[in-house]
Amino acid sequence: MTRVAGIDCGTNSIRLLVADVDPTTGELIELDRRMTIVRLGQDVDRTGRLAPEALERTFAACREYAAVIRELGAERLRFVATSASRDAENRADFVAGVVEILGVEPEVITGEQEAAFSFAGATGELPADRTYLVVDIGGGSTEFVTGDRHVEAARSVDIGCVRLTERHVRHDPPTAEEAEAIRADVRAALDLAAEAVPIGDAGTLVGLAGSVTTVAAIALGLPEYDSAKVHHSRISAAQVAEVTERLLASTHAERTAIPVIHPGRVDVIVAGALVLREIVERVGAHEVVVSEHDILDGIALSVA
Repeated sequence: MTRVAGIDCGTNSIRLLVADVDPTTGELIELDRRMTIVRLGQDVDRTGRLAPEALERTFAACREYAAVIRELGAERLRFVATSASRDAENRADFVAGVVEILGVEPEVITGEQEAAFSFAGATGELPADRTYLVVDIGGGSTEFVTGDRHVEAARSVDIGCVRLTERHVRHDPPTAEEAEAIRADVRAALDLAAEAVPIGDAGTLVGLAGSVTTVAAIALGLPEYDSAKVHHSRISAAQVAEVTERLLASTHAERTAIPVIHPGRVDVIVAGALVLREIVERVGAHEVVVSEHDILDGIALSVA
């Protein structure tokens, strides 16, 4: 076994996984998994730059993670950065801060690499005798990847819960016009994704990341967030639509009162749910299999 650490720094959150991995079998034994909402992508869609306060929130989380990595004695660390840092003019400031705190340079990966990591993490525990469409709805982008045990096609498109909220939402709850603007962006992005990925042909739709797991937790009626109950749950298309309509009609205060919604997602979950609903409808899926294992697990497996 090799003790490794993986960090996934996205548009909305930064996450850490420390695990023991058998490089021969791919078995992964989780030791510590944590997530912090830092909103690194704050205003990136509008300004093209990482905001100073967003960088400081991210660096504070990095300092906390560095302490955990030292305490658990991880031998190897891989830090992967995704949509927000890919888009930012001042990403050099981000890179320098991470190197100073963690001693490794963040890899600003392509959307296709991001999709491959997500696929590896999401399908590792699923049956190998079928084709999957893995959809990772992030803060700034969404990845589509299809295959069985290996990636056959992948595409990343610039739709995510933070990006779409900042771009379109000005009212609470969002107006019908704002919701339709989000849907229009998602539909256009789905057209782009379909040019590279046969999104309607996969037998099983697998959904990843906070927007999907939050919609699942609401659909399951959980009194508090429980990753064990969310992981590999099956949420019907009708449940996705029902939760989305509920969120669309709710105010910020009403969403805050839903115990399974992380405080850092309250303002962006409506857009995230709309993205998921549009995908489910476009794919024609009867249900979505929800996975707590995703790009972070793929990163850990890659470094073992």
